[in-house]
Amino acid sequence: MKKYISVLLTLVMAMSLVACTGGSKKADLVMATNAEFQPYEFRDADNNIVGIDVEICQAIADELGRNLVIEDMAFDSIITSVYTGKADLGAAGMTITEDRLQSIDFSIPYATATQVIIVPNDSEIASPDDLVGKKIGVQLGTTGDIYSEDIEDAEIERYNKGYEAVQALIQGKIDAVIIDNEPAKVYVGKNPELKIVDEAFTNEEYAIAISKNNPELLAEVNAAITKLKESGKLDEIVNKYIAADN
Repeated sequence: MKKYISVLLTLVMAMSLVACTGGSKKADLVMATNAEFQPYEFRDADNNIVGIDVEICQAIADELGRNLVIEDMAFDSIITSVYTGKADLGAAGMTITEDRLQSIDFSIPYATATQVIIVPNDSEIASPDDLVGKKIGVQLGTTGDIYSEDIEDAEIERYNKGYEAVQALIQGKIDAVIIDNEPAKVYVGKNPELKIVDEAFTNEEYAIAISKNNPELLAEVNAAITKLKESGKLDEIVNKYIAADN
């Protein structure tokens, strides 16, 4: 009996120590993303998912004392993953829109962005007005996809990945691609036969998607983003990747 009591006391003391120190394992913070959106999220030479959104979410996780876990998925699955609670955060160069706000909440914005038009160098398309009646490639579920619906008489071709739309453009299957500015610069940099039209298609803001059922996390993420902005860390992360791709 004494031996049993001794073992029991040892276990209780060990559990108390873990409780006091918070344990050695941090709670996971799951980030849903689509690693096809350089420089915001992409796979490096070692197949690791890296980029602006990844470092921002890692900094947020560090601030909250949690372990960041990244789940790579199709872009149009991210909001569903957050909505159903399979992911805590959705970060993939995601624009705040009224339609998306019907399903999920957004953090305060952490970046401004533009949707731009990519065309072949010899294209006559010089502004958004010239897209009327054209065949346009977009990535499924993006704001380029959403806003292209407003182009009169346009034929919209939807692709799972941005580079698939760009490849279709190079092959002459479509007339233009609508996509975010930073990834557009990467694609054009790798394909000198393409160019970005001077006039932007839209202007928008990026934020992190969070479930409407998790207002506490939303407040924590907003506080962390504010701290990253005020410390200059946010600009440091963005400039690290933007400078590398320019």
